[in-house]
Amino acid sequence: KYCKEHTASDNRLLSELEQYTWDNEDVPQMISGQMVGKFLQSIIRMIAAQKIVEVGTFTGYSALQMAEAIPLDGEIHTCELMKKHAETAQSFFDKSDYGKKITIHQGPALESLETLKVGNFDMAFIDADKSNYLEYYKRCLVLIRAGGVIILDNMLWSGSVIDPNDDDSKALRKTGDYIQEDTRVFNMLFPIRDGLMLCIKK
Repeated sequence: KYCKEHTASDNRLLSELEQYTWDNEDVPQMISGQMVGKFLQSIIRMIAAQKIVEVGTFTGYSALQMAEAIPLDGEIHTCELMKKHAETAQSFFDKSDYGKKITIHQGPALESLETLKVGNFDMAFIDADKSNYLEYYKRCLVLIRAGGVIILDNMLWSGSVIDPNDDDSKALRKTGDYIQEDTRVFNMLFPIRDGLMLCIKK
């Protein structure tokens, strides 16, 4: 609570979207939330990111957070499998002053990522199905420039990332172990919310 009280507040539309998500979605805790959103904005501002790829749109909260921080001519390409979530996100993007910066690619994310230009992005944010996390990371690493950043959410998985019997935990642990040994990046795991892995491409 103290951390949230000493972090930049969300604008009205972001607050509305967060409340909508909690009121209408079956798994509302999938939303990134204020702390993660402002962390993303902080990284964007620090590296002056202009082009961002996101894997996992959900209701569009994190995309709108990031769109607020990039310049007017910046771009966010966000990948979402579920048509329902893509439509919800677009409805909120249409209400936002920043929404025109965001393009939704609806369909399997790995297929959408293959259509994007290699080395063209400054940052990637991954928050989607855990079974494909490692493949998302590998593809995003190709898409971002040297000095660019990849951020992966849920890397602590509510503290169960070390559970040997949970499939999602196994996938996250495999991803974390791969990143730890990947000499192409400098990485750090932050204990923010559900765990954010920050990777800087060398």
